[in-house]
Amino acid sequence: MYEELKYWYLKDHKLFRTLSMAQIKQLCIITGFKKGNKGDVIYFSSSDVPRIFFLKKGNIKIVSIDEEGNESVKDIIQKGDLFGELELDSDKNSNEYAKALTDEVIICSFLLSDFENLLLQNPSLALSYTKFVGMKMKRIKNNYANLISKDAKTRLVSFIKEWAEREGKQIENRIVIENYLTQTDIAQIICTSRQTATSLLNELEEKGVMYYGRKEIIIEDISKF
Repeated sequence: MYEELKYWYLKDHKLFRTLSMAQIKQLCIITGFKKGNKGDVIYFSSSDVPRIFFLKKGNIKIVSIDEEGNESVKDIIQKGDLFGELELDSDKNSNEYAKALTDEVIICSFLLSDFENLLLQNPSLALSYTKFVGMKMKRIKNNYANLISKDAKTRLVSFIKEWAEREGKQIENRIVIENYLTQTDIAQIICTSRQTATSLLNELEEKGVMYYGRKEIIIEDISKF
């Protein structure tokens, strides 16, 4: 049963579309498969067995820990995205972990050594992977640039707009986002205190441009946001 599931999960991923049915079936032999629930820790960067992960279902946050033990949300991983040792270089000095945000997450994974061999055997896959990771790193770099150059309110608005563009559903004139982030998560993503994030969210609600709830966020008019 798991082999069949892994086959369809891999076949459906855009990274593997250049591979034949036989090649994907071969991948199933070296692919790990795991389910997790909300709050489960999926991955530690300090693991002795470095892996690359593919998220098939749900959402995950990547949390970075500094030398003082402070945590910040480095990235939000969505369906179809990759995480783990993406640069094919296990960094034992990095300190981060991945945690499930939604009720159920489904993950496929490769040992880093197996994935490197896979890329060597399939040049077209290696090219696709390079482009995929390049775009992801560019997005993370842009997010860091925004943190440096913009104030907290602008960062919050930019983050919610980007979130709405990726996952929001249009219902009449409104955009509704299923909310799986706490106010603490949002504060860490935009690098501010929870109190500041709460104050800014309340300010947007008072202006009538959005509603923040524990289960959903409603944007009344994205053009006025």
